[in-house]
Order: sequence, then structure tokens, then C-alpha cells
Amino acid sequence: MATVSARTAILTVDDDPGVSRAVARDLRRRYGDRHRIIRAESGGQALEALREMTLRGELVAVIVADYRMPGMNGIEFLEQAMDLYPNARRVLLTAYADTGAAIDAINVVDLDHYLLKPWDPPEEKLYPVVDALLDTWSPQDRRAAAEITVVGHRWSARSSEVREFLARNQVPYRWYQVDEPEGERLVSASGRDGRTLPVVITATGDALVAPSDTELATTVGLTTTPSADFYDLIIIGGGPAGLGAAVYGASEGLRTVLVERTATGGQAGQSSRIENYLGFPDGVSGDQLANRARRQATKFGAELVTTRDVVGLEVNGSARTVRFADGARLDAHTVILATGVAYRQLRAPGLDAFTGRGVYYGSALTEAAGCAEQDIYLVGGANSAGQAAVYLARAARSVTILVRAESLTQSMSHYLIQQIADIPNIHVRTCTEITAADGDGHLERITLRHRVTDETETVKAAHLFVFIGAAPRTEWLDGVVARDELGFVLAGPDLAVGGAAPKGWPLDRAPYHLETNVPGVFVAGDVRSESGKRVASAVGEGSMAVMLVHRYLEKT
Repeated sequence: MATVSARTAILTVDDDPGVSRAVARDLRRRYGDRHRIIRAESGGQALEALREMTLRGELVAVIVADYRMPGMNGIEFLEQAMDLYPNARRVLLTAYADTGAAIDAINVVDLDHYLLKPWDPPEEKLYPVVDALLDTWSPQDRRAAAEITVVGHRWSARSSEVREFLARNQVPYRWYQVDEPEGERLVSASGRDGRTLPVVITATGDALVAPSDTELATTVGLTTTPSADFYDLIIIGGGPAGLGAAVYGASEGLRTVLVERTATGGQAGQSSRIENYLGFPDGVSGDQLANRARRQATKFGAELVTTRDVVGLEVNGSARTVRFADGARLDAHTVILATGVAYRQLRAPGLDAFTGRGVYYGSALTEAAGCAEQDIYLVGGANSAGQAAVYLARAARSVTILVRAESLTQSMSHYLIQQIADIPNIHVRTCTEITAADGDGHLERITLRHRVTDETETVKAAHLFVFIGAAPRTEWLDGVVARDELGFVLAGPDLAVGGAAPKGWPLDRAPYHLETNVPGVFVAGDVRSESGKRVASAVGEGSMAVMLVHRYLEKT
């Protein structure tokens, strides 16, 4: 990886020119030798500066914003700034009368601090606050300095996957299409012919052709190998349940490692807006929630290992052994299965050929920019589909939700149904399914069938997002961990047959509530049979599983 630029930035924004100059002056006096001090006089101006800095791969450590600004107040500005620099520390400047708003902002934008004006003398009121925030701006946050350039084709499936991988792992990158002048220039400069895409150019100038996820992770500095051979707790899966377990396990002194095959956050991490999660009355994006949980887990000492595919689980005496696809193994006293679920494949003639070429499973937020002024279709009636529809409707000409059921009420939260009803360019077509798809190299048309009348219609569609069903992907547990007929993991009371312990259970006691048929192996979140399939319940189960891990260790 390339070295980080010499100076990171501190940005300040205030619509009063005098105040803006004064804040910048005080910051420059104390921090100007180590940090670039950037000032703006409106939220829009500041956001434009942040966007340009993001493209250049520059880092922002602290953002100081005034609350009372016309057009866009400080809280609204910080909420948008979080999407560009989620790790930057956030400070709100307020008058005494606005302290209530500042306290509310702690939930809305995860505010780090608010300062009352005037902040004189800065040595007592400003500098100690900024010093503390700079101290907590961790080395992991600085990792984003290395700039990655991706050159690919709009309809290349692997190009889409690489962009999604980088975005979900909080790695900034620049995207160029290979058929545009700058894309052609970069491919030529890298010495490649552009026939195999994408070409990923690292900060050091090395060109990777269609790299694997593991190659990407290594290039951008993600951890791909555990630091030890034995742990107290191995967590498999980095969704809300896994991250919750990592936070509670590490914070309570367990040697904890979390293993994730792609990126932390799971399906929830791909959600554009979660509005029914406790403590966030104005909602929080799945990416923001996952990033905060990841930072919290590593702060307590949990190891997070990415791009490692777990393919087996073994019992070796008191140890529980996890086997990886590359033949490596990892041992621990206990294991928590938190692998979540994956979206099921939509079965219709022609669709498979267009995966990553107009057909996307999950939100694929990196594709949102290409949906501007387009007619977008989504398949699915759960919250994930509704959240994506609301997000995409901001730029798309129209968004049509296709559901096989007679209404959304069977599977979607009431608050989302109300939101969708109030957005004029979102349409819902019930009792409808896709029967065919076609196009020249990418998706161009889909055929719809009404399940009651049997009428069919072919419509133009360049983008189709699929959110159907929940596949647990637990085949690798065959012969070891008991599962239901759909593949979801059984635990606790669900294992009992007529009140008796499960077959082969070796202990005198019954399995704990989240314990599988293998003592010391627990399950949490969506992969558990009959689970709640909500972010809050997954986080709760992750923390409860750690409590049961402690109980198991105490009695072993």
C-alpha cells in the first residue's frame, strides 16, 4: 500500500464569514502544521469540497459545522457528509438556545461533540475537544487514504462485484468505463489490452486484472489471516448478529475472531435506510450501522478476518475446529454461527445470463447512479425491497415493485408501506411475476405475468433488483449440526423431541437456548430456525449467544 498523504484535513463550515474565518484561524494556529484546514461558508459548498476530496483519495479527520445555516442546517449537512466520510469525527457549533437540537443530533448523525459559541478561549474550549477527537480517529480510519482505480465495463458482472466489494468494505475508489477516453488511457498505461475486466490499479501503480476478493482485500489492507491458532470464540458471519457477538465477546474479555466471506454488515449492510432500529429515530443506513459496529468491535480487541470461506466444522475433544476452503483451519473453545441468509435466485428464462449485467441480487447501491432517469424494477415484498425502492426513487424516473402476493402487508413493515404510498414515482404491482428476460449483452426487457388473469406484458427494463426469499447456505454443516428442512439451524428447545435431548447429545443438561446439537456451538440471527429476521433481533441474539458462551465455558 502507498503511504498516506502527509496531512489529513479538518473542515469547518459556517455561513457567517466572520465566524468561519475565526474558526479556521484558531484551528490553523493549533493544527496547521499537521493538518490542512479547509473552510466553507455553506453546507452545499462544503459537500462539494468533500466530494472532490473523496475522488482524490484524501482524508478528513474532523468536520466542524455550525447548526444555524440557511438552506441546509448543520445536522442536515453532517448527515450527508457521513456518506462521504463516515469515519470523520463530527462537531456541531451551537448557540445556547440550540442545545436541544445538538443533543438530538447525537442520534441523527452520531455526533461526537457539540460546542457552544463563543468558544473563546480556544485553549480551554476548542483545542481539548479537537485533540481528543484526533486521538480517537484510529489508524483503521486512515486506511482509506490509499486510492484504488477501477476500470471496467458497465455491463461486466465482475466489474460490478469488485465495485460492490470495495464499497461495502469502506474502501474509496474511482470508477472509469473502459469505453471512455480516460478509461482507455488508464488501461493502456497499465500495459493491459482491456479484454479481461475489470482492471484494478492500486495506489502504487500496480495493475490487477479481474482480481479475486482475497487479492483485493490484501491490496487495500484488510485482514485476511487470523493472528493466532486458537481463540475462546470464533464467530462465523459478519452481519448484525455476528457483529453484535463480536462487540460483546471482545468487550467481556474473550479472545474473539470474526470470520466473514465478503464484507461485514450482511444483508442489513446493503440497506439504504433502516428506520425501525432502536435509538435512530431518523433512520440509519445499513452501511453506517455496520461501520460503527465494526469500529466498536475492533476497539474492544476483536479480530475481523475477511474473504475467508468456511467449508467445515469439526469437534476435536474440547476444541471446535473451523476449516477454510484453502485447507487452513482454526480452533476455539466455542463457535457462534451467524452466517445470515442470501437472496434466492430468481428462476425465469434468460435471467441467469444477466446477473451483474442489469440483474442484481440485493440493493447493489453502487449501481444506483446508473439508474438516474430510468424505469427500475424490484422483485420482493420484504423490508429490504421497500427500503431499496425508496432510495432508488430519488433519482429514477419510476420504480416498480413486483410481488407475487396480493399486497405488501404480509411481509413489509407498516411504516415502509406508508412511505411507499406517499412517493408518486413508486408503483406496486401485486400478483405479478417475471416469466422471461432478454437483451443484447445486458438486460433490456422483462416479461411480466399476472398470476390471477394470466395476462402477460413485456416492458423495457435495464435494471432489475431482486430481494426474494432467504437461503441459509448451511450445506457445509451436513452431518455435524442439525438443521430444519429448509436448512436453517436448530437450537435450544427446537432440538427437543418430546422433551428429550437431541440424538447424540453428550451432556447431562439440555442445550442452552441458542446452542445447537453440538455443545459449545451456538447460533444467532437469521440463520437460526424460526428467527425474527430483523436487525434488532439479530443483534440481541448475538449478545445473548455470548452470554451463553460464558455459561458454557464456566461449566466445561
